[in-house]
Amino acid sequence: MSGKLLTTPRVTVTGAGGPMGLTIARRLAQAGACGLALTDISGTRLGESAALLGAEFPGLEIVSLRGDMTRADEAGAFASAALAGLGGIDVLVNTVGGLRAKQLYTPMLEMTEEQWRATFDLNLMGCFHLTRAFAPGMLERGAGRIVNFATIVFGGEYGQADYAAAKAGVASLTRSLAAELAPHVTVNAVAPGLTRTSVTQNMPEAEAVRLVAGAFNRRMAEPGEIAEAVAFFTSESARFVTGEIIAVSGGIHPHL
Repeated sequence: MSGKLLTTPRVTVTGAGGPMGLTIARRLAQAGACGLALTDISGTRLGESAALLGAEFPGLEIVSLRGDMTRADEAGAFASAALAGLGGIDVLVNTVGGLRAKQLYTPMLEMTEEQWRATFDLNLMGCFHLTRAFAPGMLERGAGRIVNFATIVFGGEYGQADYAAAKAGVASLTRSLAAELAPHVTVNAVAPGLTRTSVTQNMPEAEAVRLVAGAFNRRMAEPGEIAEAVAFFTSESARFVTGEIIAVSGGIHPHL
């Protein structure tokens, strides 16, 4: 069956030390994953997530390795550990992304080349390295799912030219991979709106109010609501869904 998925998949989640990655890993474990391969740039946060998930899901096989997925050597080391520990990967969730800058907005004419390159690396290189590491096995087995993370601002945003352009790259990459890996591997993306994470918790209240004003229901998303979209893409119900970008944004529509 095109786009089929094992009933007990082996799942990789990047950025698993953060609220979003941890919530996604937990949701996919609840959905029946038989193994989790987790990574994060923070070894401390990663260890905490692995411990929490291990306590919540006794018997679930968990492989965790700290790593920077923008680096080929560290991404390769993690991929090798995941494949050796779980015997293969059926689902890849590329959660890692965001801004490298300390401030939320930087006008393009004030942006450094270092910030520009770092933002593109953060949002795209992990997808590149891990897709190349795990997709061949998915193709060989005739089944697999990849879920990338775009954003509702991929069509452009004032002061976020680097971030918006990088996420537009993620959206385009998702469509390209969907075509290249069809029919057995589906590739989709989630485009969250403003979501309650550690970044937004530190945001000035006035800025948060301004940003949520564009949503129909006037609030931020919760990480669990984003995780539900990821769970859908990795489920049997989505076996004929590929190359799609679903916005979880309270009605804000991403577009170019």
